[in-house]
Amino acid sequence: MLGGTTTNEVVDFLELLLLSDGFLPTFYQSEYNRYYEDATFDAEKINDFKPDVAVILTHVINLMHAPAAGASEEDLVRNVGAEIDRYRAIWDSLHNCVGCQIVQNNFENPPLALLGSLDAWSPGGQTRFVYDLNSAFAREAAGRPYLLIHDINSIAARFGLDAWIDWDRWYSYKILTTLEASYALANSLAAMVGAMRGRVKKCLVLDLDNTLWGGVIGDDGLDHIQIGTETALSEAYSAFQSYCLKLRERGILLAVCSKNEDATARSGFDHPDSRLKIEHFSAFKANWDVKSDNIREIAKELNIGLDSLVFVDDNPAERAIVQAQLPMVAVPDVGADVVQYPAILSAGRYFETVSFSKEDLTRAEAYAANKARNEVQAQFNNFGQYLDSLDMTAEIALFKPIFLDRITQLINKTNQFNLTTRRYTAGEIDQIAVDAAYVPLYGRLIDRFGDNGLISVIIGRIEDDALWIDLWIMSCRVLKREMEFAMLDALVDHARRKGARKLVGFYAPTDKNMMVADHYANMGFRSKSDGTESDQSTWSLDLADYTNKNVHIRIS
Repeated sequence: MLGGTTTNEVVDFLELLLLSDGFLPTFYQSEYNRYYEDATFDAEKINDFKPDVAVILTHVINLMHAPAAGASEEDLVRNVGAEIDRYRAIWDSLHNCVGCQIVQNNFENPPLALLGSLDAWSPGGQTRFVYDLNSAFAREAAGRPYLLIHDINSIAARFGLDAWIDWDRWYSYKILTTLEASYALANSLAAMVGAMRGRVKKCLVLDLDNTLWGGVIGDDGLDHIQIGTETALSEAYSAFQSYCLKLRERGILLAVCSKNEDATARSGFDHPDSRLKIEHFSAFKANWDVKSDNIREIAKELNIGLDSLVFVDDNPAERAIVQAQLPMVAVPDVGADVVQYPAILSAGRYFETVSFSKEDLTRAEAYAANKARNEVQAQFNNFGQYLDSLDMTAEIALFKPIFLDRITQLINKTNQFNLTTRRYTAGEIDQIAVDAAYVPLYGRLIDRFGDNGLISVIIGRIEDDALWIDLWIMSCRVLKREMEFAMLDALVDHARRKGARKLVGFYAPTDKNMMVADHYANMGFRSKSDGTESDQSTWSLDLADYTNKNVHIRIS
């Protein structure tokens, strides 16, 4: 944590939040306002600490090149350039000397608008300077995979600057923010760290009556539930449905868990003003069973962990039961006022992401296609014939720049088919992609139901006459399609080209990856473990007599 202010308070909050999320963090902090010096002149000291993440926490008061009131447009461009050059030096030094993920915040608006409304658009306005600088930071991050922008401008705007800055604390302790604002900074950073390390929520599970519409569909009937624009309440329910639909469009799955008759529950989405329709839900459970049991079934049906779910219900008793029975499920205390639901979910940062890919946009459709595949499977007695009927084609190749964001995202959110559960930052993946000592492969799979996208990654490392498998992951969406055989064939081919005579793989068991406990044995590897390791087994595959195993997937 390299700060332009005193950072102890934010670090204390961040430590507690990360501990509560299952992490055990250790911290290195710069001295007060020595963020530039530590990053550019003492980077070796930071490298000795071997950080996973370097956070540059600066504020508007740390800016050094703000323009004068009478500045021209040309002056403003020069001032923004001079300011960003300072930060480029920080980022380049940390990237070259340390190689970790860098989190750089943008800037809150100036607490005083010295030019009034003119401050926001005049080239000499401090607010205009912050606008342009924040835009420049966004462009820099787009070209630097190892750099993430922490959007404190938006957090401060939601707080209001009067509630964000505490001048008494600044003059007394060099802490700029209020206690509440320091917590908000830490909470946002904790969500980013969780997203980097695979703690992501994938599905929003929704109650129906008085949650997605006002009233009880079974009692009031379709004509009398509150939805649409006729009243303030019905408009609020429509707004919440629109919010849920936008989450789906960015890759969050939607599911229903309601105490209702199935047909009656489904009829609610026939309302002409309903923004959500039945086809928007990847799982639908409407019955009289205990909701915690239905939520378990939803996770099983979608093949995701229970800790990937967020459950929203207006009924406090139902929330309490689910929270008690399934503590790994996120159950926000949304209350009973639908007007507040979007803000409460947003403030909880349940769906934080540090990257966005094409696969995110099509995730819900991919789950629908998977359901169709499962229905087709029931028509075949022979599993091999079923696989052939899918008409599968795979693209397997070395990492390409266009896919690096998706590769990083997949690595850091895949927990079940993950042999080592290692996590990598965008910067590390960027370096591995161009390092000749590595064999980094991705796999994309297409079948007659659609494009599954990039769904598998292997990172191999050449050492002497062996290729060591540091990472092997695959999306659970394509389980039992034998994509793992196609990936192994490609890995063997690349290993032989590098002069390797054997593959060496590791399995590190966790609570979530037991499904791949026999993976290497099923692939033909032999165990090398001597019984002394309690948490990891080692496996080896001799390449001398290896023959390809894939028979059902065409390789493009």
